[in-house]
Amino acid sequence: MLMNVVWLIIGLVLILAGANALTDGASAVARRMGISDLIVGLTVVAFGTSAPELVISVMGAVVGHAPLAIGNVVGSNIFNILVIIGVTALVRPIVIERSVMTMEIPMVILSSVVLLMLGNSAIINGDPTGTNQVSRLSGLFLLIFFLLFMRYTFASAKHKDNATDSDNNAPTAKPMPVWRSIVYIAAGLAALIWGGDRFVDGASGIAAGLGVSDAIIGLTIVAAGTSLPELATSIVAAVKGKPGLAVGNVIGSNIFNVLMVLGLSASITPLPFGTIGNFDLLYLVGASVAFLLFGWFFKSRTITRAEGALLAAAYVGYIFILITRL
Repeated sequence: MLMNVVWLIIGLVLILAGANALTDGASAVARRMGISDLIVGLTVVAFGTSAPELVISVMGAVVGHAPLAIGNVVGSNIFNILVIIGVTALVRPIVIERSVMTMEIPMVILSSVVLLMLGNSAIINGDPTGTNQVSRLSGLFLLIFFLLFMRYTFASAKHKDNATDSDNNAPTAKPMPVWRSIVYIAAGLAALIWGGDRFVDGASGIAAGLGVSDAIIGLTIVAAGTSLPELATSIVAAVKGKPGLAVGNVIGSNIFNVLMVLGLSASITPLPFGTIGNFDLLYLVGASVAFLLFGWFFKSRTITRAEGALLAAAYVGYIFILITRL
């Protein structure tokens, strides 16, 4: 048990250090290439910080722990919206671009609805007594949709008028040398991935010692652990005045988790949902819709500290309900 706690602490330290390095390197690349922080957050940073989810879900599928793989994705996406956006908004209110409100966040909602439909695949297929699962065919379709999303993202980056990008209002900094940017990104990603792996190992060891199921571990301990890179990166980005990077990180990670992580995992082997049911899936859909609504109302296109507190409280409520259902 003591060694698990040690790995937990080491993992957290590495995650925080890696997030700082990755944010600096990615922002430098964005400035040098004339690409908005939002696009960098949607791609490089989102993929890098979602690497723990990808590795754990694929390994879970390979070794026959499908509920862990699916629980990791569902739990991580709930954590990303409620905790990361919530806590980041508490640190500094998040101003969201209009294009993100009309295009990217609806994509997050759509991916959550797709996951809900897959979680009820037996009913949709006319077999109420069958097994709800992400089949290999569904996995391949998810991968195709992921490629289409990537095509849209890079097309929008190519045609976007950066002169109107709200991120350009952030304070300018002395350009970072290319070699240093690459080192920062590589070192940051390595620290995030290895730190996340150490954290999950320690946390899972503690949870397993308490006799918790794969599904619950996936929805809570593993989901929170693998989402710590996103949390650390988004908070650091917000503190440094990079709201586009913070928001893009969450949006990109959520879409990546559903389309790429589940798509690739299910392509290896079908993933039954097990004890992960409509309550968890509907909670994810509700969190995604709240993400959009909070951006539109109260203070236009800004998630305020009060709204951030509500999102974080909703996650506390979700965990409380999961614990009472044990």
